[in-house]
Amino acid sequence: MKDVKATVSSVRMSPRKMGVVAGLVRGRTVSDALVILQHTPRRAALPLSKVIKSAGANATENHKLDPKTLTITALEVANGPSMKRFRPAARGRALPYKHHTSNIRVVVTGEEKKAKKPATTKANSDTKKSEDK
Repeated sequence: MKDVKATVSSVRMSPRKMGVVAGLVRGRTVSDALVILQHTPRRAALPLSKVIKSAGANATENHKLDPKTLTITALEVANGPSMKRFRPAARGRALPYKHHTSNIRVVVTGEEKKAKKPATTKANSDTKKSEDK
């Protein structure tokens, strides 16, 4: 069992909104999580599904884990950097506000793929028969 992670930083959405959707898929398999996020009508579902797909791809391509056994062991949504802006107000004033951003970290665990035996081709089997004669 290996832990494989994927992160994304500075997603333009508040971590509070992102955390609601993250709670839906925490602890599930990767395939189940992607189906749930596909049918979730919230804007936070898209960046979360991209990060989970990325973690699954990292696990299967880089670490040779079986895609059927991948489960989400940790899904953390943290505060990212806040962008400070100003909004015009009455009497020529400017009122400050913040655009909140999120950092997402996904950890996926799974079992390694079983190594396949090399396939015997027809040419190899023909040479073995001729050697036996």
